[in-house]
Amino acid sequence: MNQSLMLLTAGTQLGPYEIVAPLGKGGMGEVYRARDTRLRREVAIKVSAEQFSERFEREARAIASLNHPNICQLYDVGPNYLVMELVEGAEPKGPLPLDTVLAYARQIADALDSAHDRGIVHRDLKPANIKIKADGTVKVLDFGLAKIGDTPPQAGATLTMGVSQAGMILGTAAYMSPEQARGKEIDRRADIWAFGVVLYEMLMGEQLFRGDTISDTLAAVLMREPDLGRVPASVHRLLASCLEKDPKQRLQAAGDYRLLLGTTEDAPAPAASRPSYTGWIAAAVLALVAVAVSFIHFREAPPRVLKMSVLPPEKAAFAEISLPALSPDGRHLAFVAALDGKYSVWVRDLDSLVARPLPGTDGAFYPFWSPDSRTIAFFTNDKLKKVEIAGGPALTLCGAVSARGGTWSKNDVILFGANNSTTFRVAASGGSAIASTTLDGTSGETSHRFPWFLPDGHHFLYTARHVTEPEKTAVYVGDLDSKNRKLVVTADSNAIYTAPGYLLFVRERTLMAQPFDAGKLQTTADAAPIAERVDAGEIAGQNQFSASQTGVLVYTSGSAAANPQLTWFDRSGKQLGTLGMPSLVNWGAISPDGKTVAVDRMDPQTHVYDIWLHDLVRGTASRFTFGPGSNEFPIWSPDGSRIAFYSQRNAVGQPFQKAIAGAAPDSVLSKPIGEPPHVTRVDDWSRDGRYIILDGPDPKTKFDAWVLPTFGDRKAVPYLQTEFNEFYNKLSPDGQWLAYTSDESKREEVYVQTFPTPGGKWQVSSNGGSHSIWSRDGKELYFLSADGKMMAVDVKGTGTKFEAGVPKPLFDVRFPGSVNAWFDVGPDGRFLLPIQVDEAKSVPLTVVVNWTAALKK
Repeated sequence: MNQSLMLLTAGTQLGPYEIVAPLGKGGMGEVYRARDTRLRREVAIKVSAEQFSERFEREARAIASLNHPNICQLYDVGPNYLVMELVEGAEPKGPLPLDTVLAYARQIADALDSAHDRGIVHRDLKPANIKIKADGTVKVLDFGLAKIGDTPPQAGATLTMGVSQAGMILGTAAYMSPEQARGKEIDRRADIWAFGVVLYEMLMGEQLFRGDTISDTLAAVLMREPDLGRVPASVHRLLASCLEKDPKQRLQAAGDYRLLLGTTEDAPAPAASRPSYTGWIAAAVLALVAVAVSFIHFREAPPRVLKMSVLPPEKAAFAEISLPALSPDGRHLAFVAALDGKYSVWVRDLDSLVARPLPGTDGAFYPFWSPDSRTIAFFTNDKLKKVEIAGGPALTLCGAVSARGGTWSKNDVILFGANNSTTFRVAASGGSAIASTTLDGTSGETSHRFPWFLPDGHHFLYTARHVTEPEKTAVYVGDLDSKNRKLVVTADSNAIYTAPGYLLFVRERTLMAQPFDAGKLQTTADAAPIAERVDAGEIAGQNQFSASQTGVLVYTSGSAAANPQLTWFDRSGKQLGTLGMPSLVNWGAISPDGKTVAVDRMDPQTHVYDIWLHDLVRGTASRFTFGPGSNEFPIWSPDGSRIAFYSQRNAVGQPFQKAIAGAAPDSVLSKPIGEPPHVTRVDDWSRDGRYIILDGPDPKTKFDAWVLPTFGDRKAVPYLQTEFNEFYNKLSPDGQWLAYTSDESKREEVYVQTFPTPGGKWQVSSNGGSHSIWSRDGKELYFLSADGKMMAVDVKGTGTKFEAGVPKPLFDVRFPGSVNAWFDVGPDGRFLLPIQVDEAKSVPLTVVVNWTAALKK
């Protein structure tokens, strides 16, 4: 450890983290107990004397993507510190009873297997990096920080950690694999060797390889055959396989430990070590037969709990941005899947072996069912639509921007939530959407989302979310006939009601069922867990589950989303390089001088966005905003000295600004626009600095364009306020023209009008287009076509006359479904946009029939 480290005292601030007390010393530096002031949780922080490189940060954030109950979670990476889950517990010390050892070993092996599947190797597995919690849960610490990916290690890297602490050196050396001790390239099999050594030590209470010096210990590892004569017979094969000196002869996957245990409980049938695709299909077929039989003989036999797996369609992947949806009668499962980069609604009849896509549902998310289970409603980017599952066209019901879940009552009323807004109601036949709930601004509510009608068709559940104080997020019962509401349960989760009387919601990734009286609108008993490790989607408060009114449940567990990668392209579509690490970035903007890129990056644990700056000259990245709440959609000031951004720190999101240099705090840039005030975002800032372009969704006029002068009374005024959506507003470099996207022709097209006073109107795109950006010299306008191409069009404006040439395609663009479709163009003509580099790991949907029967056991 670097001896120049200074001991931090209680109360010291590291970004948003407040030091509470020292915990000890680790291989990287000092370790502290700290408090996350944003999320009000205790964490562990490791502080290094050195600044972390961008490569280290990129690799550390890859480790942060690990999501396993037996792996200590890495939350955040600072300039010289790591923020991790605080684990209270002791390291395992043998000798321990065989049953206890096997219980711990299973959890350690599962943790290793999960990380290895993501290409992450620990390289320093030892008892000191394992903690046993009071409930018997095992947590593996420092995962992958010693070795990430398959890069060869430095010969003495592990040995030089903590030179002043010989015990730690000897301990580390004692768990090194032979290839690691020789300084050769290593892979996951080195972890499997260390797993065997740890397993032996837990059983026997002594180190397997010992020596008076480091050299003696390494010599024992390299030369001495392990003595397994005293170990129990049931684990002899497993230990012998883990401790093969030749990695080719060693156990090849941690998850295969069960194959070598001599107990009947863990011994599987002779099969491949990993479940194959064919095996899943066979299991699904057998489960479907059981489901069909249960439907036919439901009255002839007592209800049984039956489970089945539903795989995504061939060559497709489930969309985590959406939710699965079981029909009320429990006979159909709807979900959104991506095939060839296009998202659409699929339906799987539970008495069928295949799913089918629904025509007319491209770009869909959040499907939900009509009460008669015949029709599916769904959202696109800005609309609510419906389609019959028997066939027919998809019909538009109303506008719906940034929707967050919907529900359909027996009275043919549809209710849906919206990001940064309230719930809205509309007739199932279509019409204008009307607000049904009101945000409680005094308590800091920021949105009402994921509504669910109760059986009477008037009352409904919904989640009231608090961004800055997530512990206040709760589920309420609302009423279509009044503004009254009633608190039901505190939980940052979507919630649904299902017969014969249960409220389903997720708490700490566990799906809970709580008895609920739909007449009295209250819970009647404690909640009970029914499924663990339920996946959280890519939207805050969204958890991947659904249920019918007939005892059928669906959820997902163990999925791993693949984040998009910011990538540079030239005009021909050739990739010129990447920027930063793959992460969920909602928006980005290149500085006026082209030397810095501002992006908003989501924390996968909190779903909160903050802005990061990528210095293209130095090749570094640094965090720019630190909450409270999400900070998104960065826009540069014309001189590059400030960044304007949208923040959710108040009840109504609005623009703030912050200087690039110095320590000045964030300041309000504009009040929310409209009456009543509603969500307001910055779209652009004129080159002369005199005008800021704002937009925001109005309940009556949809998205509008506003202008905020930076002189005079600085009062924002409407620029375009119609019955249609106007958004993606961008000023020309000379400030004479405003390009924007509108859906006035029933599809999105790019238009241009004069500025600062709107006049004339020129349509630039011809077959659908959106998100226009001017070239830095103002001679071209770029936009995205409806069929997924980057387009360029020559433009020229003189006085009040504007001319646009014929749009020309430059290259194909396929955006990940998990991010906004955005791009920017630098002074050098390079395009920057997010692309999907790896496919998400789609796990099967788990369908449970008669799930309530399990509650009675």
